[in-house]
Parts: sequence; structure tokens; C-alpha cells
Amino acid sequence: MVRWWRGGGGLLRRAAAPLWRRNVIGGYHTIEAVPREYTGSRVAAKERAAGRIPAVVIAPGEGGTPVSRKQLLTFDKHEIDYLLRDSPFFTSTVFDLQIRAGVRSAVVLQSGNVLPIKVHKNEETGQILNLVMTWADEGSALKVDVPVVFNGEDICPGLKKGGYLHKIRTSLKYLCPSEHIPPKVEVDLANLDIGDKIFMHEIKVHSSLKLLSKDDTIPICKIWATKPTKPDSKASSENTQTSKAT
Repeated sequence: MVRWWRGGGGLLRRAAAPLWRRNVIGGYHTIEAVPREYTGSRVAAKERAAGRIPAVVIAPGEGGTPVSRKQLLTFDKHEIDYLLRDSPFFTSTVFDLQIRAGVRSAVVLQSGNVLPIKVHKNEETGQILNLVMTWADEGSALKVDVPVVFNGEDICPGLKKGGYLHKIRTSLKYLCPSEHIPPKVEVDLANLDIGDKIFMHEIKVHSSLKLLSKDDTIPICKIWATKPTKPDSKASSENTQTSKAT
């Protein structure tokens, strides 16, 4: 559960100084945030100009309801940039979150595990605009888009023959207990020949995970004999004109 920290005489206790580059608690990397009161594009722009990234942390509702509450926060831009570089599976990795009273405060207001679910970026510049996370309390179950990683391309028999790996799915959605969220699922290509496929139901995951798909016989990938070629747009246009003329 989300933890409120209690000291000897009150609801808060003092924590160590920010050490987010190497701070790990309970096996999770620890990230720090501070509360924010206001929303809006101008406020968000000021936060980003000050080196902060606006964020929302939501709490999933009970009985399948989307959101029971949400908290407005900001994160240090350098910390998030570092994590995105260091964690290739950022949106399927659980982190320990400490909400502090202020940017330089050692007072921890709230602590718990969170799962990033969205990273909004400027399409032109790549600048991070905001983050969306969800509390990943112990015992809760979350819907997670888990990235698919393809291993063994260098030794795949079909690819060695000149075949082409057609990646049909690059992620799979699972209902995961918060303590068993996999950063990725792996597909082994070592024994695939031309024409072979791997299906969703063949992926090995923890027994507590539930694949959220109406049809688990859909293939994740297939080895094609050759790489598909794009049609010549000019030739296609000429053929269309000829067809109209006749």
C-alpha cells in the first residue's frame, strides 16, 4: 500500500538527501517528486522552463472503475531523462516514488510504488511534456503493455537463408499483479525457419499474468521468404492513368 511516513511526533519523517542516481529501495529504483497545485499549459510551460516535468499519478478504482483519485506532481527533468536512457522499458518498470514537501526538502510526504503508463513528448523536438503514472500498490492488478523483445536473429535459420522477420506485434497487454510486472517478454527466434510463426499463447510468462486478447492464436511474428518491396508509386500512378484511359 501507499505509505505515509510517521516520525516520533507527527505524520512526517526526514529522509536522506536526494540520491536518485543510485537510490534503490526494496529492489526498485527510487524517484522523487513534489506536489503542484495548478494545471494549464502556461503553468506547465513554466515548470518545464524551470527544469521540472509536470506529472499526474492516478489511483485505479476498485471494481474496474478507471480512476478513483489523482495527484498533481512535478519531477526533476534530469532525473527523468536519466531514467529514460537507463531504463529501455520505462513504461513497464515499477519504481519507488517519494513525494517530498519541496524541491530541496528532505521531508517525505508520501511514498509507494508507481508504474509509468504514458510519456507525452513534443513530436517535433522530442521534449518531454508530461508524465502519467499509476500507483502500483502491493496486491493490486494493473493492465500493462509489455514490450516484446526478439532474440536470436543472428542464428535464426530462416533469416540466414535470406528471410525477413515480420514483426506483427511489438507489445502484448497483460493483467499483472503489481509485484509480477515484467519489463519485457522475450521471443526466441533460434529455431525458426521460413514460414514459421510464434503465437501469443506460446510466450512464457509468470503464471499470475493474464493475456488480455480475445484471440491468443494471433501470431506475434513470422519469417517471410523475402523482404516485402514497396510498390513503385510512379509506376502505380501510370498504371492507374492507363486504366482510366482505356
